[in-house]
Amino acid sequence: MSRTTDTQSVNLGMNTEMTHRAFGKHAEEALRAVAGEAVRLEQMLSCFIPGSEISRINRSAGIQCEKLSLDTYELLSLAVHFSSFCQGLFDVTIGPLVALWDYKNSYEIPDEAKIRRVLALVNYADLMLDPYEKTAGLQKVGQSINLGGIGKGFASDKLLEVFKKFDVTSACTNIGGNVAVLGTKPDGSPWRVGIRHPRQEGRLIGAVSVADKGVVTSGDYQRYFWDRNGKRRHHILNPHTGYPAESGLISVTIVADSATTADALSTLFFVAGIEKGRKLLANFPGAEVILVDSELQVYVSQGLKDCFQADKGIRTNILNS
Repeated sequence: MSRTTDTQSVNLGMNTEMTHRAFGKHAEEALRAVAGEAVRLEQMLSCFIPGSEISRINRSAGIQCEKLSLDTYELLSLAVHFSSFCQGLFDVTIGPLVALWDYKNSYEIPDEAKIRRVLALVNYADLMLDPYEKTAGLQKVGQSINLGGIGKGFASDKLLEVFKKFDVTSACTNIGGNVAVLGTKPDGSPWRVGIRHPRQEGRLIGAVSVADKGVVTSGDYQRYFWDRNGKRRHHILNPHTGYPAESGLISVTIVADSATTADALSTLFFVAGIEKGRKLLANFPGAEVILVDSELQVYVSQGLKDCFQADKGIRTNILNS
């Protein structure tokens, strides 16, 4: 049985490195196809590529709708579904707010008046989708789509579909920390996915053992700056307030059958907080969560108590359903 690993860089989010592992007779062929699929998805979905379908929608905001491929339409439909489900705690039209905070280049809190003006442009209900023509458009000039809370998960699911087409039954893909696994390891044991400690560089809070799952973490340690008052300003923005989410959580990991679901749920749970997040999660049978709060307390949902192994010195609490 052959084993192959491949690494590539794309810009689905922010210069994202992707690593793929595959085992089996057709592993090398499958990995070449997966690399090509990743580039195809990037060309469609990256808002950093002027000719992408997402960029065309953003440029045409308030002007016209754009014809889409089936994959892009599927992703936007899922994004609107999640946005509607959580009443905008996750919002696919958060693009103008993300651009205003500009974590890549800025280290200052935007002016409050600017935040209020931009918030008027953030409204998932303004994303118009035509299921018959497969078109999408934004109602107001200045609106824009940002797939930061769902795009990597969607790409992960699409890459696993490619592996399946080549009869690969054991594979793993990691897109900038968003992990999705196909089957188990070749020896039948589950894949172990480490979960980073949100405050100690180079340390894990533990690892979760999974098969046929997506494992996605949202945390306040991934992109942030310190403001003049010494407060951490992270990149996960609350679409309702216009500011970084302050829910009492600093890390949320979702384990789900779909990496797309895990990606979206990790974002909205982080914004919602424990109590509201638990209620939302109850609508997704099979989805489980590992949380770290601002006091560095670790909570693990009931369904993961036998799958999660905490790192030495890490105490865990079972999250009541």
